[in-house]
Amino acid sequence: MHKMIQELIARFPALIPETSSIEAAFELLRKTYRGGGKVLCCGNGGSCADCDHIVGELMKSFKFKRNIDYITKGNLRLYGPEGVELINNLEGALPAVSLCGHNALTTALINDTNPKLTFAQQLYGLAKGGDVLIALTTSGNSENCILAAITAKAMALPVISFTGDDGGKIAEYSDVIIRAPEHETYKVQEYHLPIYHTLCAMLEEEFFGNQDNQIGPIGK
Repeated sequence: MHKMIQELIARFPALIPETSSIEAAFELLRKTYRGGGKVLCCGNGGSCADCDHIVGELMKSFKFKRNIDYITKGNLRLYGPEGVELINNLEGALPAVSLCGHNALTTALINDTNPKLTFAQQLYGLAKGGDVLIALTTSGNSENCILAAITAKAMALPVISFTGDDGGKIAEYSDVIIRAPEHETYKVQEYHLPIYHTLCAMLEEEFFGNQDNQIGPIGK
């Protein structure tokens, strides 16, 4: 078992039954990034905020300083002081997109078609082969998340779902489902956060940890 998962369940023993699901989610995400794919996230309310949080942890440094690739760094040297500033401040990224923003598109969908399609439409337009959908729904029954998951399956994209203890309907369309051992919304979300923090930290270590320049604790 990965040391970060061991640390997670030491802090939250109620997550022991979900250990294999957390490990499976990491393996799927690692495979996604090794293959050049990206993560797309959807959720409502507090889970919408969690989507933005996940994207923030993946797209910039979390526990480790992340160097940019050598080709881009070399090309930036051609652009004088501005290029040097970019070299010194740009960070390596694990590509991720939250489907919870894009207000013009979302309001157009609400006005013109079916508001429950907001995540499915964005997924269809943005996703490509090799990507993965992360859906956060505390009940497991959020219709817009379910429609996004169905769209992902139709596009042959894997789905990782974060839910409450019974999994809900989205379990039918999930390749990996992580069930927080609670059913009340805010209590479910209190488990989701340390789980996705752990996954983001594991991914960062996988892709940037060999740089030997750790900069801070999880949750900085």
